[in-house]
Amino acid sequence: MNDAPRLLVLWCPDWPVVAAGAAAGTPPTSPAAVFSANRVVACSASARHHGVGRGMRRRDAQSRCPGLVVHQHDPDRDARLFEPVAAAVEAQAVGVEVVRPGLVAVPVDGAAGYFGGEAALAELLIDEAAARAGVECQVGVADGLFAATLAARRSALVPRGRAGEFLAPLSIGELNQPGDDRGELVDLLKRLGLRTLGAFAALAERDVAGRFPKDAITAHRLARGLSERPPLRRALPPDLAVTETFDEPLRRIDEAAFVAKTLGERFFAGLANHGLACTRLAIVAVTEAGEERVRVWRCAEPLTARSTADRVRWQCEGWLTAR
Repeated sequence: MNDAPRLLVLWCPDWPVVAAGAAAGTPPTSPAAVFSANRVVACSASARHHGVGRGMRRRDAQSRCPGLVVHQHDPDRDARLFEPVAAAVEAQAVGVEVVRPGLVAVPVDGAAGYFGGEAALAELLIDEAAARAGVECQVGVADGLFAATLAARRSALVPRGRAGEFLAPLSIGELNQPGDDRGELVDLLKRLGLRTLGAFAALAERDVAGRFPKDAITAHRLARGLSERPPLRRALPPDLAVTETFDEPLRRIDEAAFVAKTLGERFFAGLANHGLACTRLAIVAVTEAGEERVRVWRCAEPLTARSTADRVRWQCEGWLTAR
């Protein structure tokens, strides 16, 4: 039985390039690429047309495309400029979760029923993102975040219960999504002749557990169209909260990020003692005037104190920029 929730994913293609271009004021049609450690981490469609691709060295990329606009990788910028897109989606649907800058997920059932179906909801959110945030997006719907993300890249609405069939013919390389770090596993599966998600999904779960690295279990569930982890059957410990109170409101974003990292170290240590991990982070900010803002970040891998601090900083900057 499929335990994956029905989700709509809205994806902004090449978001790091879009955000960098918006910040620099370069024409959106220019061939452009974002570099980290002298390698391409994202590039525009026009750059790909000239042969530029992810992982390519800067010298090679510029030799293939002499007019290439070069941007430096800046996760803070990507997250800060994505807030208007998330807000546009949130204006029409509840339960919005930012997976990463450029990608948001929404539980689909309630909103689709209200707006007249999944196709109508998808069209509405695409129009909202264009009108309110000025960006072009694609939408996909499927059971589970992994399948819905790949559906968004193909602008597909996958019928309920058919995620496994949709995923089966896709390349095994799709397991290595940004932030997942499954490159070594994908290389191993390719060497073994498993070149599609369906071929990997066809393996027995006990064989995957016995013959592959630990992270292969999660990847195998995703390839089958299931959720990343089985439902939690045991009750959570009652007292895991950590708090800190301030006499005066925090004035700077770096102060909030530092507090988040400090509390995160204590909180995640408590989770680890109980064999638990956190993959969703709700960031709540209240101003001196009593205005409250909330944003949920969803992560493929368990959060750490550092990644928590990063998301707090990104979100606070996004709120301030949006205002």
